Amino acid sequence: MAEAAQHYDVGRNEVAKPGSSSLSPHLHWGEISPWQVWAALEKAKAGAGVTAFRRELVWREFTSHVLWHHPTLPDEALRPEFRDFPWRRDQAGLRAWQKGATGVPIVDAGMRQLWSIGWMHNRVRMITASFLIKHLLISWEEGEAWFWDTLVDGDLANNSANWQWVAGCGADPAPFFRIFNPVLQGKKFDPDGDYVRRWVPELARLGTKFIHDPWAAPPEALKAAGITIGKTYPAPLIDLDEGRARALSVLRKSVRKAA
Repeated sequence: MAEAAQHYDVGRNEVAKPGSSSLSPHLHWGEISPWQVWAALEKAKAGAGVTAFRRELVWREFTSHVLWHHPTLPDEALRPEFRDFPWRRDQAGLRAWQKGATGVPIVDAGMRQLWSIGWMHNRVRMITASFLIKHLLISWEEGEAWFWDTLVDGDLANNSANWQWVAGCGADPAPFFRIFNPVLQGKKFDPDGDYVRRWVPELARLGTKFIHDPWAAPPEALKAAGITIGKTYPAPLIDLDEGRARALSVLRKSVRKAA
């Protein structure tokens, strides 16, 4: 662990590589304690990687304190101005997200990984959560419930707090207007497309240039890869720019109403 932690600050975001600690299930089920992890880190050389590792470990413990003091955390936004947020009721969109059929490769890859093995890379958890909450405007509670049912490391405090963090309504949250562009996230953290190709095999033959936005590929590239958008792989549920603009518009109206 001490050696692996040296590069954790970078490795934890490389979704196709084993840079994540993968300790969350073992911490959740009590097979190892956070104190044991902390002690193991004492043997590591100080640096950005070890600092990042400790920060994530402390955040996990912090969420337990938040839940203790706010037992309604799994069911109610911590910040009161978000309790009447006008979320969309979209069962078809929710189901497509759950099945990994949104038409956005990095999102679909993450959701299929979750369904297949009960675990998802942390960076992709944030990407998939942001897409559901911001682009589809579906409540964080729907995503929280699905993760709770499917994650082998489904921890009540961690799951609730992290979904609220993405939604901008929890403790020390990312602001709601921070909206991940899943294409750019994919290109940055899965630059060769290996993660997408593993979990979305129908895109496996598509070139790296378009692996994260296949709808933008020229017809000849799609044909060569055996892909027909809307048939062999779904068209995106929503235009990403339009989804972002809609989310920001709803946020502005909600803030004015709350004021």
